[in-house]
Amino acid sequence: MGRTIIQTSEAPAAIGTYSQAVQTTGAPMTFISGQIPLHPETMTLVSDAFDEQAHRVFINLRAIAEAAGGRLSDCVKLTIYLTDLNQFATVNEVMATYFPEPYPARAAIEVSALPKGAQIEIDAIMVANPSQ
Repeated sequence: MGRTIIQTSEAPAAIGTYSQAVQTTGAPMTFISGQIPLHPETMTLVSDAFDEQAHRVFINLRAIAEAAGGRLSDCVKLTIYLTDLNQFATVNEVMATYFPEPYPARAAIEVSALPKGAQIEIDAIMVANPSQ
């Protein structure tokens, strides 16, 4: 099994020792690194408002999924990290605007802090064959 590093300017550049995504070449899986609500051009948080941060995270995930030759609907697993689990209902509302049913498997976890003071971070596993 080999791997391909996925990089797009449509999502924020990595701010640490990680790739935006890694796609396996022996199997059609892409592992998308955790995305926080940074705007890719300014590399700053889009807003202090939670719903705007949630939208930006899904936009960033979509950009990386598309750069890897897939779509958000090809994601089979999401892990959502929240600094306030009381925002769970808002996450559901925002996510429903980006994902059709059936939804991917998902976990939501409250954490004490996220990079850059973000309120939400999401990583994903996508199964899509870019050659099809």
